Amino acid sequence: MTDNPPMGISQYIKEIGRGKDGARALKREQAADLFGQVLDGNVTDLEIGAFCLAMRIKGETPEEMAGFLDATHARLNQLPPSDTPLVVLPSYNGARKLPVLTPLLALLLAREGLPVLVHGTATESSRVFASEVLSALGIPDGKATEKIANGTVRFVPTERLCAGLKRLLDVRRVVGLRNPAHSLVKLMNPCAGPSLVVGSYTHPEYALSMAATFALTQANALLLRGTEGEPVADPRRMPAMAGFMAGERVALQEAQTGTLATLPDLPTSTDAASTAAYITAVLCGTLPVPAPIARQVEHILHLVSQPCETP
Repeated sequence: MTDNPPMGISQYIKEIGRGKDGARALKREQAADLFGQVLDGNVTDLEIGAFCLAMRIKGETPEEMAGFLDATHARLNQLPPSDTPLVVLPSYNGARKLPVLTPLLALLLAREGLPVLVHGTATESSRVFASEVLSALGIPDGKATEKIANGTVRFVPTERLCAGLKRLLDVRRVVGLRNPAHSLVKLMNPCAGPSLVVGSYTHPEYALSMAATFALTQANALLLRGTEGEPVADPRRMPAMAGFMAGERVALQEAQTGTLATLPDLPTSTDAASTAAYITAVLCGTLPVPAPIARQVEHILHLVSQPCETP
């Protein structure tokens, strides 16, 4: 008999909804039960709103996030194993001030012979998303149940991986605030076989919580401060990068400091057509690969070459 039996969502909300100082953190199995109820649609819209607001105020602990991931992984339409470890690029932030270069990273990795999954959905109306750039490059959406071949990039919309997760992400459009799903999608692994998740963060506190979650879930991952929340290195300045093999942290790259000597020749517009044209020029060798992105590719190739087990 478990020490933490399942409860209805209203009881969980009582525990997590007592404010920043009064709320109690849930155990991993409790968090999994709670999030499973949310994903399965067994709760009302009002209860979902209460859950999102309570977690926004309290913040997720790594153990809670691990439980949320347990629930999500149990409900995902997982991709079958690829012939070599699959690189997973969660793309949910899109372009705000800089072009979204996640598709460039994906295509550079594919050029090295790796299978690459980009998954995501539009979370705001005013940004340009990787899916739009990939479409402009002629890369169609894929199915969640299709094996990704070596040297191939596929984009899979979130709703094809888990419809309940897409519904939870869409809550942001109503209440205007992020919820645990926005962190979870940058940590989850939609592949049934060996893979490497490239996780990114925008604020330093998320670097600590994401690293702790990767450790708890024994993930194979690369973690960096991405470009505006995307899983691609800022083309202007080298970010710090850390690797995780079965949850064990490996230091890979120190952050660049000091004044930038030069800036890459990036497109002046963030629209999909301009970004796709820039990516094509880089892949053709007309323009150089930005040094931070080239280094990120090297680190990913190093990590996927290491012996690893499926978490």
